[in-house]
Amino acid sequence: MALSKLERRARIKSRIRKIVFGTATKPRLSVYRSNKEIYAQLIDDVNGVTLASVSSRDKDIQATTKGEAAIAVGTSIGKKALTNGIESVAFDRNGYLYHGRVKVLADAAREAGLKF
Repeated sequence: MALSKLERRARIKSRIRKIVFGTATKPRLSVYRSNKEIYAQLIDDVNGVTLASVSSRDKDIQATTKGEAAIAVGTSIGKKALTNGIESVAFDRNGYLYHGRVKVLADAAREAGLKF
């Protein structure tokens, strides 16, 4: 029997999380995508601390489409990382395909100055 979408994503996510790990100097950039919103966090896995987070629900993010929201979130997380002194991150796509809104967010974060 074929896997459901959630089971497939959970398998991919566990496979990714075995490899991708965040530290204080190189945190993990985790992306969560819901049907309406998109969220990004910088996570230090050693201490179990979220260093910065941005979502499309924030008041300063003004976007009319989901793609524009992903661009705004990527740019904002990049700026927050640079103000905290973080230049490079480990990208965690969280089981999602590197396509669409996830790719747009990653490209916007790269344009803001993050390296991954």
